[in-house]
Amino acid sequence: MPLKSEQNRVKKVAAGDARGNLADVINEVAYGAIRIVLTRRGKGVAAVVPIIDLEFLQEIERLIDVDRARKALVEAKKTGTLDLEDLKKELGLR
Repeated sequence: MPLKSEQNRVKKVAAGDARGNLADVINEVAYGAIRIVLTRRGKGVAAVVPIIDLEFLQEIERLIDVDRARKALVEAKKTGTLDLEDLKKELGLR
């Protein structure tokens, strides 16, 4: 559930209305630091967010990828690995 301060930063706009007022939507997000959820038939289908929000999400994804890679390395050290030729044989590729 979003925090109250987050709810104040989210606005819903019908996709058709946004299309006709794209410059206003962009300005509201960029300079008003709000998020706009684009809706169709009352349901959210996309969002327009400040660039700092996107950068934050990308950093979170990067950190998740690094964590998964570290876990994979630990697993590989425990169980060992296959060289490419052995993997191809195991998969029936050669």
